[in-house]
Amino acid sequence: MFDGLLAGLLWGLDTVILGIALARTPFVSTEAAVFLAPFVSTFIHDFFSSLWMLLYTGVRGEFSNVLRALRSKSGKFIVLAALIGGPVGMTGYVLSIKYIGAAYTAIISSLFPAVGALFSYIFLKEKMKPYQLIGLFVSIGGVIALGYTPGGSDTSNLVLGFLFAILCVVGWAAEAVIIAYGLKDPQISDSQALQIRQLTSALFYAVIILPVLGGWLLSTEVLASSTMPVILLSAFFGTASYLFYYKAIGKIGASKAMALNITYCAWAVVFGVIILQQTVSLRDIVLGLVIIAGSLIAAADLKELIPEKAAS
Repeated sequence: MFDGLLAGLLWGLDTVILGIALARTPFVSTEAAVFLAPFVSTFIHDFFSSLWMLLYTGVRGEFSNVLRALRSKSGKFIVLAALIGGPVGMTGYVLSIKYIGAAYTAIISSLFPAVGALFSYIFLKEKMKPYQLIGLFVSIGGVIALGYTPGGSDTSNLVLGFLFAILCVVGWAAEAVIIAYGLKDPQISDSQALQIRQLTSALFYAVIILPVLGGWLLSTEVLASSTMPVILLSAFFGTASYLFYYKAIGKIGASKAMALNITYCAWAVVFGVIILQQTVSLRDIVLGLVIIAGSLIAAADLKELIPEKAAS
């Protein structure tokens, strides 16, 4: 449980720092840069993350095991999870941060544990209890209510931001369920799985997304700019967050890990206030708590959270 909570804290910090990077000159200098910013920043983020993991697995002497794991059936499932969680989920996440900010993105994307529980029911045949279904619909209701919160004069950006946040929710929910399946293989550790995940995502961006969108020029400009260390720092915290998240998935299962990980939405707001001096309204806080509470109820088994002595 501590791994899951720590993953949430670190991802909240990663969210705020990545938002700072997206507001810097290389990403806002031209209209083309504004369009490419989410894709380029995600590629650089995951690329640096794969380098952090390469250092981590190298120091631990696990790199050869990573190559062996990649050739296994479970490793291929992790590759699939990487494509869904990275190019789909992470791109949606970064685009959402760009259009509606880190705090709103963190709050809305906290819905992914509830959707993950639904995916577990559909694909893994795990039944959802009535109170879990109620929690799911409460979370969805909170997201809809938050969607009507004024976000500025440009309502098209507001709509886009919420749509990309939902894309992020679907991608991350599917990723967690597939990763949980892949980590059932005792021969694959959480660090090996994360190395595969980040490298797969970075390669997909480098080989497919950036060439199609013409994003390599901006990528080289960002890497040569003062924004690069900011993304490097963001990737460090993001890598640490994912590592603790995968540890939690392997130890206590996808639903509980997702439920603990969504505390990042609260930490993102806290770090936003501390680092960026942002302000958050009482209504936003209440709706955020509604979404979090619904997601926790939908993703967690309340009987397992209550000690036996207390229950008796």
